[in-house]
Amino acid sequence: MAKFLIKELEGNRFVEIHLDDETVRVEAGALSYFSGDIHIHSRVIPNFGELIKSLIADEAVYRPTYSGTGVITLESSLGGYHILDLNNETWILDRGAYWASEGAVEVGYRREPVLTSFWAGEGLVYLETRVRGVGKVVITTRGPVQEVQLKEGSRFVAEGNSVIARTGNVAFRVRRPTTNWLGRFTSGERWLRVYEGPGLLLLNPAPYWRYRVFHDARRGSELVRRATSGE
Repeated sequence: MAKFLIKELEGNRFVEIHLDDETVRVEAGALSYFSGDIHIHSRVIPNFGELIKSLIADEAVYRPTYSGTGVITLESSLGGYHILDLNNETWILDRGAYWASEGAVEVGYRREPVLTSFWAGEGLVYLETRVRGVGKVVITTRGPVQEVQLKEGSRFVAEGNSVIARTGNVAFRVRRPTTNWLGRFTSGERWLRVYEGPGLLLLNPAPYWRYRVFHDARRGSELVRRATSGE
């Protein structure tokens, strides 16, 4: 089986993949460099349905495979990474969370209902990556990951996309925060994401401090640019 290592250098984290006559799949554009006898394959003409979904949902349709023997190093991030070890399981990964996986793992899409997508603030098409089978999957995170185990009939409620992955048997829906309709305007929370068990959630409650500083500074620069340009 391919070996996935999460390493850290100068406050940045990156994934290193060791192959011994093996195949892995990697998010498009994630490669930094590799050494050894490794060959890259990417489909020239994707499935038309997958292409349309990918363009609408801003998810990569090309996820190339790397086969052979050697070491692959992926792009670094101020955020982090988490390794899932699938054992005949299905996981749903939030948009943008997929990073890499072993070749035997099936990688596809799951489309949420239109109303769920709309109220979740994801537009009319909310595509998430679905992975299933046996093998390792690497997901990207903003910070440390916490696991939340849901029992039958229990639920977990979150504001925003702090849940980055869930097992396939966890139900997902969106609801207003209060029992009275107008109360949602005064509660400070417009819509809540509800996850119902049984199953397992991966929660990303807070980013690494370098990640937060960088993205806060970038948002500040964008606000200044818009103010000075009159946008």
